[in-house]
Amino acid sequence: MRKLLAATLGILSAVGGFVDIGDLVAASQAGARFGLGHAWVLLVGVVAICLYAEMAGRIAAVSGRAVFDLVRERLGPRVALLNLVASYLVTVLTLAAELGGVALVLHLASGLPYLLWVPVAAVAVWLVLWRMRFQLMERVFGLAGLTLVVFAVALTRLPTDWGTLARDALMPGPSASGWGVYWFIAVALFASTVSPYEVFFFSSGGVEERWTARDLADARTSVLVGFPIGAFLALSLIATAAVVYHPTGASLTTLDEVARPVVLAFGAAGLVVAVLAFFAVTFGAALETGLSAAYAVAQYFGWQWGKRVSPREAARFHSVLLLSVLLGVLVLMTTVDPVTLTEYMLIVSAVVLPLTYLPILIVANDRTYLGGQVNNRLTNLLGALVLVVIVVASVAAIPLAVVTRMGQ
Repeated sequence: MRKLLAATLGILSAVGGFVDIGDLVAASQAGARFGLGHAWVLLVGVVAICLYAEMAGRIAAVSGRAVFDLVRERLGPRVALLNLVASYLVTVLTLAAELGGVALVLHLASGLPYLLWVPVAAVAVWLVLWRMRFQLMERVFGLAGLTLVVFAVALTRLPTDWGTLARDALMPGPSASGWGVYWFIAVALFASTVSPYEVFFFSSGGVEERWTARDLADARTSVLVGFPIGAFLALSLIATAAVVYHPTGASLTTLDEVARPVVLAFGAAGLVVAVLAFFAVTFGAALETGLSAAYAVAQYFGWQWGKRVSPREAARFHSVLLLSVLLGVLVLMTTVDPVTLTEYMLIVSAVVLPLTYLPILIVANDRTYLGGQVNNRLTNLLGALVLVVIVVASVAAIPLAVVTRMGQ
């Protein structure tokens, strides 16, 4: 239990990357179209995010400062400003999508119009961000997100052909949709696993919890337990959709269709658990993206920041937090679809990924900040290989989006 509680920061961070509102549908769509043909993407993604989140956590624990704080100091204000503008734009629009996701879940549960729930979701998210202590927040919503494991359990109740799933995972192919769509979905899924705000949130969370060098073991536990759990939950979504939808070639675009495998396995009780799981992961992702937006701005300008700091002492940080939530609501009031918005943000996120991960690799090798805790040779080798994959995904994202018309 102690290890699980130590990992809740990683679990909450992973929720935003692996199973937010866009991924609930996108992962299920991938399973419906290609079976487990994208399982390898989650494997590559979880290795990448674990590697860089460990660096970010180590930076926070040893230096006592969050990643974005050091990026500005290490790379200079101009380069860091470019990073800030790109990251803030992506994060706020993703926050809008997550608020919309919460509203969609409440619509699914109540039947009331979706837009009526948007301000309710925004107020609820703001109250938690304003009033709930950071550690309590991460434990409540990190552990609540684990209810999504109902999709993994559903596989044992569905007519699952394990041999077919294994064959799809080991020998992926394009099926009728073609290689272009296959690679578009691969890039989108990879971008979701290594979203920039994940490392901003994780390293800032380490500072919120006052990590020191003595907490490096707990930081690594949080990474090595939390993020693989997020990948497992995403894989469960893909697998259940592969079992229910892939044999017939059916497609899906809504949350109730995503929940259908659990309903087939457990009936009405399954739908209740699925709705609770959807609420937990979308609400948790909204908290993560909201805080990440405010963290990035406050750290760049050198303001006092943090949930542990009262609004009176960190007025500018809390003002940016409130402004970000309000901007998210304004975006949703245009009636844009939250799922579609997230899918577009994943492509934009893929494009700006190098701006986030290269500075982390640089800072993690700087003895001025880390002393003897800098990267070893193996970590640098793996980090460089991952960075190559990130650059390839960044370059390929927009051409694939154009050629496939966003995977249609």
